[in-house]
This record gives sequence, structure tokens and C-alpha cells, in this order.
Amino acid sequence: MVDRNQTTLIHDRVALAERGENPTVIARMRSGFLVLADNQAICGWCILLPSPVVFDLNTLDDHARRLFLADMALAGDALLKVTGAYRMNYSILGNVDQALHVHLQPRYENEPIEQSKMPVWNFLKSLREDPFDIERHRELMNAIRQELSRISSFVVL
Repeated sequence: MVDRNQTTLIHDRVALAERGENPTVIARMRSGFLVLADNQAICGWCILLPSPVVFDLNTLDDHARRLFLADMALAGDALLKVTGAYRMNYSILGNVDQALHVHLQPRYENEPIEQSKMPVWNFLKSLREDPFDIERHRELMNAIRQELSRISSFVVL
């Protein structure tokens, strides 16, 4: 049986973000926080974390659900522009960390053809790990933040 009140990594990361102690935070959005993923094996991989944390998308009321999904698309727009990706993958799984969050994964035209037809999860082990590093990823985070503020007045930097 699933414990819908279990504290997850998502809860921990949002609590850190709320206190201003999560270095991966790119921006505060209407529905939560956009953060750079811990692994940048795919350049620009971000995660949208809701605040407050909820179990899943269906837990949100209609208004909160619309805000979360709109923020997801807005973040995708910014990532497309900043990374030069040709499309975005959006993944709301919640299988490991059973709390709502969405992975935003830019996809690039230079990916091998067989890889380009698969979800990132299917070939992630074949990619070179690129752990988050505030110094190395600061420029990317700033560019995403600037693009978000350019395309929306709802983003708090």
C-alpha cells in the first residue's frame, strides 16, 4: 500500500528551495520551483517542483493544476530557446519519488537516430554523467532565468 504522506526527495528539495538553500533553483514560478536536474547528461534537463508538494497531478484542484501545467509549458518554451533543442520531453512519473514533479528534457537534433526515438530513461545509462555544479552550470541557469523573465511576468527571480 502506498503511503501518500511519505516524505520524499521532492519534499526535501522544495523545503530547501523555500528556505533559499537549494542551489539548483533557477526560478520561483507560480506553482513552485524550476530547478536544474542533478544530472545534466542532457544539457538543460530541468525539474518543475510544486509548492506545496502534493502526491500527484490529480490531487491539485482545477486552478492549481492549470497553473502547474502552464508553468511546465512556459519552462519548456524557455528551455527550447536557451538550449537550441528542437523539442521537449515532459515526464510526470512519480514512480521513485512519489510526489508530483515533472522532468523537462530538451531533445537535440544531433542525437543518434535510434536514441532520438526513445524516452531519455531508455538510454540514460549510456550517457556520460554530468553532475550539477553551480559554477559550471551558472551561465545556463542565468540564461534560462532571463528567458523566463522575458516571456512571463509571473516568474520570480
